[in-house]
Parts: sequence; C-alpha cells; structure tokens
Amino acid sequence: MKAKKGMGFKAAQKSIAKKQGISMESAGAILASGARKASAAAKKKNPNLKKVKGKAKKPRIFLLDIFTSFVMSVF
Repeated sequence: MKAKKGMGFKAAQKSIAKKQGISMESAGAILASGARKASAAAKKKNPNLKKVKGKAKKPRIFLLDIFTSFVMSVF
C-alpha cells in the first residue's frame, strides 16, 4: 500500500498564514525554520525536508560594540 502524500510547502505556508493571521512571507519563515530543525528520523520519512536551505543571518551591531569603538576613538 502506497503512503499518503503529505501537504506541500505552499499549502502548509498558506495554512500557517491563515491560522495565525500573518503574512505568507512570515509563514514561510516559520515553516522553513521548522523544516531545518526536523530530526533525522523525520527527514528519513520525508526527504523533501532536506531541500530547505539555511539562510545567513544579518550581522547585528551591539550597543557595546558602538560604545567600545567610541571610547577607543576618544583615547
């Protein structure tokens, strides 16, 4: 007996957006985050989870870094 096909990425994204009342972009980010965190067993059952790529985070400038650079420039 063939296994039942699961919900696709776009359909799941639409479902999240509707349930939580958020944009499709935000729903896609939530879904992708969950796919990245999926266990090895889940990826074995659903190899499509491996297709979700990681995204580099933007570097953040912390207040301490700004303060340190200011102090160093004064002295």
